[in-house]
Amino acid sequence: MGLFTRITAAITLLAGIALTVGGIWLGSLGGAYYYAITGVLLLATGFYLWKGKAAAYYLYGLILLYTTIWALWEVGFDFFLLAPRFDVVVILGVLMLLPVNLRAVTLPTKTIRNVFAGLLILPVLCLAVSLLFTHDDIAGSLPETAGDVAPQADTENVPDSDWHAYGRTSYGEHSSPLRQITKDNVSQLKVAWTFRTNDIIGKDDPLESTFEVTPLKVGNKVFLCSPHQWVFALDATTGKQIWKFDPGVKDDPTWQHLTCRGVSYHAMPDNAKTFDGSPAPAECKQRIILPTNDGRMFALDAETGKPCESFGDKGQIDLKDGMTVKTKGFWEGTSPPVVTKQMIIMAGAVTDNYSTAEPSGVIRGFDVYTGKLIWAWDPGAADENALPSASHHYTPNSPNSWTLLSADEKLGLVYVPVGMSTPDIWGGNRTPLGERYTSSLVALDIATGKRVWSYQTVHHDLWDMDLPSQPSLVDLKTKDGIVPAIYAPAKTGNIFVLDRRTGKLIVPAPETPVPQGAAEGDHTAPTQPYSQLTFQPKQKLTDKDMWGATMFDQMVCRIMFKKFRYDGPFTPPNTQGTLVFPGDVGMFEWGGIAVDPQRQIAIANPMAFPFVSKLIERGPDNPAAPNAAHPPGSEIGVQPMYGTPYGVDLHPFLSPVGLPCPAPPWGYIAGIDLRTHQIMWKHKVGTTRDATPLPLPFKVGMPMLGGTMVTSGGVTFLTATMDNYIRAFDVTTGKELWSDRLPAGGQSTPMTYSEGGKQYVVTAAGGHGSFGTKLGDYVIAYSLP
Repeated sequence: MGLFTRITAAITLLAGIALTVGGIWLGSLGGAYYYAITGVLLLATGFYLWKGKAAAYYLYGLILLYTTIWALWEVGFDFFLLAPRFDVVVILGVLMLLPVNLRAVTLPTKTIRNVFAGLLILPVLCLAVSLLFTHDDIAGSLPETAGDVAPQADTENVPDSDWHAYGRTSYGEHSSPLRQITKDNVSQLKVAWTFRTNDIIGKDDPLESTFEVTPLKVGNKVFLCSPHQWVFALDATTGKQIWKFDPGVKDDPTWQHLTCRGVSYHAMPDNAKTFDGSPAPAECKQRIILPTNDGRMFALDAETGKPCESFGDKGQIDLKDGMTVKTKGFWEGTSPPVVTKQMIIMAGAVTDNYSTAEPSGVIRGFDVYTGKLIWAWDPGAADENALPSASHHYTPNSPNSWTLLSADEKLGLVYVPVGMSTPDIWGGNRTPLGERYTSSLVALDIATGKRVWSYQTVHHDLWDMDLPSQPSLVDLKTKDGIVPAIYAPAKTGNIFVLDRRTGKLIVPAPETPVPQGAAEGDHTAPTQPYSQLTFQPKQKLTDKDMWGATMFDQMVCRIMFKKFRYDGPFTPPNTQGTLVFPGDVGMFEWGGIAVDPQRQIAIANPMAFPFVSKLIERGPDNPAAPNAAHPPGSEIGVQPMYGTPYGVDLHPFLSPVGLPCPAPPWGYIAGIDLRTHQIMWKHKVGTTRDATPLPLPFKVGMPMLGGTMVTSGGVTFLTATMDNYIRAFDVTTGKELWSDRLPAGGQSTPMTYSEGGKQYVVTAAGGHGSFGTKLGDYVIAYSLP
């Protein structure tokens, strides 16, 4: 008996031990006994191989046949689910078929060897056949023509060549009428210019340090901000820096966020008036509005980058005024405000899952010229519009809106996607007053801040399933004429479609029973609204859907799955551990969707990534009150939730080797026909190239942070995936047309503009701390040669 054969036998025995022990554990939890049975057969195979007995090949041939039949019965011809079921048994089979091992064992006939080889080829053939099948993809097409829909009112003051707001306009369309770049020539795009901010995220910055900016373009300038809220003005043709402004943000690693998704722009009209009717100050005819993570807001002269002296206190205002909690980093302006003719409407983020004593999530309207507070809407207050005074402060811990708002100045309404009252995962001590508007879309009067209507997308939210995205406004063509609609993507994967005048549903969202049984002291809502326009998975996960690099970590994922509580979406958190799918990061995030109102279509990039939520009772390692002045600087891991009976451990549902337990795909790009509200095509997007130790570009469909941008040239652009690429797709079919390698992670939403007769596509590539992508400081513009 040779050494190599003994090594092969030893490997087989070790594999048998692992599968037997793990398989018995899984079977005891109600899972498949396949792993235990296979483990026993591997033990016997290893024993006989060590002894040089032909029985080793008989037994292993049985394993190959049995595994093939079982795998096809469990998951059919699904490549990603078959691969971890076959990889180990095929590799061990190849080792046994090597001549050195065949010589060590006396087989009665060559026929036995040939039959063994045939059985070994069987799972390989099944894998090859499975590549011919697609799962969860939709092959279809969107309408080619624009139809007879008139341009929307929001474009009146935005030249086709420009991009004046985060979503180009206050409607949040994320689309451009430019058409120089088309599906026929997009493959010719080359880098036109690259700008580096030199704002490098360092070891002393928070984990949630990110470069998520979408630049603006006005006239011949591009405006953007970097993670430390430095603002830059660049030449739109060359990318050369014109000016830079540093607000002096002194961040701290205990802050939960360090990010700037963008700045806002305002142009002073002729004979401009302040909100109280006085003549507007003569300075800063065009101004850039910058919120900061330390709770301030600046107005800058767009020509020079200098603060506008007549705005607040020499160009800045303190957004912590009126708050009961003023600790820096507890209230952060991570998203740019909506700016209307006379008003800056500002929302902000608070520290998630730290305590019940947090700053207010109040929404405020400020005079765009003077910075004077005009109105406030406090969603947790009995008097929603009470202004702060010596005897009144904003309600602590009222629901906040951390993402981007939209506005329709013609209707006089601003649309607020409201989030949660933190802590997010425990609601036993919430009041009906505090929960009126959680996870809701709320329309406020631009002039007064008074609520006009609201629609709640999740009742008694215990999963942080808020509205994370800027709503998109579309003048929707229907059989009854044009209806002003609003599209609100939710973390649940639902897209809620309402009449933006009244808040009445356009696409039905029937209330549907959901799992019950909250942790002690809490409760759950009996039903939740499910929009009929949704990307939420149609089937609940089962342990058969678990994945892995090998059958070993797949087995561990199946064991973990069986140990958690999971009854589908909205399974309540508990001390056992709850599988949350879609996970807390959401199927949609701050990037939102892109809509082409003329073609009446939308492009979305949903993802399906699971999290685990486990409530932790108070104890020595989980005290009921804070021991330090600042919270931990992360949204992942153990969160203290001071003021409640529990802390919570939040983390992605990963295998022991760091891969997501549920099988891919995890991320898609999809096209929606807004005339029918049907998903017409959907394709996985993103590869494993930058997410694995070896740069293997398997197209599995990766998680994403950021959104899409669509052009009238019939092309949509995306840079949000975990691999470092910018990609272009055919809007009609979703076919990938072009890609280019980015120097860092592209967790941002691209934009486009034209200057000097040339169309540019611009994206930020700087990575995302907790997402684990490569960090950098790049802003890259592409154009045709």
